[in-house]
Amino acid sequence: MNRKKCKVSRVFIYTAVILIAVFCLLPMILVLITSFTSEAAILKNGYSFFPESWSLEAYKTLFAKSDTIITSYMVTTLVTIAGTFLSVVITYTAGFVLANQQFKYRNGFALFFFITTIFSAGLVPQYLIIKNMGMYDTLWALIIPGCFSPFNMFLVRNFINGIPFSLMESARVDGAGLLTICGKIYMPISKPVIATITLFYGIGYWNNYFNSLMFVDKSSLHTLQMILFRLQSDVQMMKQLTTGIVRNPPAEGIKMATAVITIGPIILLYPFLQKYFIKGIIVGAVKG
Repeated sequence: MNRKKCKVSRVFIYTAVILIAVFCLLPMILVLITSFTSEAAILKNGYSFFPESWSLEAYKTLFAKSDTIITSYMVTTLVTIAGTFLSVVITYTAGFVLANQQFKYRNGFALFFFITTIFSAGLVPQYLIIKNMGMYDTLWALIIPGCFSPFNMFLVRNFINGIPFSLMESARVDGAGLLTICGKIYMPISKPVIATITLFYGIGYWNNYFNSLMFVDKSSLHTLQMILFRLQSDVQMMKQLTTGIVRNPPAEGIKMATAVITIGPIILLYPFLQKYFIKGIIVGAVKG
């Protein structure tokens, strides 16, 4: 009887998980289908899994200037990889230092970082810093402003606080220096929280268009999100003006095609980090 009950419960659990997975995939499938649907069909029937007519107009509009899209894709990829790597190194080392009980002023620095999560100096000081440091109109203007997050740093600190301090003391007795302890002993143990902040930073850099809008004038350095944002604005303007040349621009289709283009790298990144993600964010948020 127990085995039968166990089999029935497993079937029920597996069925429930499969149904939940299907319901999670349905919106993504709808976005993909809508991106290939003609604008007239969308305006007539709304979003549908079985559209009346198919069209590549949205993608043709997006890739009308293929060189621009490819260049912005390369810029965004470079900024995301470099920015994420730099951010993870800075955040992990800062969290490690604040979790070190031998660091005398760790509570004071933690309070300082916490204050920055509540109060912000605003956009003008940030713009002046970028301008005066010579980063304006360079890739650094897309990387530096987002390379440190106090929230992510506290996740790392809380996670490391959950590791017994006796491990560090033992390593010191064996002659290990602080860099060795940080890089060779604590870093492998901290894989869950490192994967978590890597995903946070990666998504943040990939989806960011604000820095490109504020700190970059060169079109060759504009990120993918910035190009697509401008394109959507142009399409909306054409739709409102309704000239004789552009009578029915694919505004809705472009929105969905934009989502398809931009979500790809994140979907590819998440499977490699998911086994660490949940553990990292739960342990890093709870332990302290």
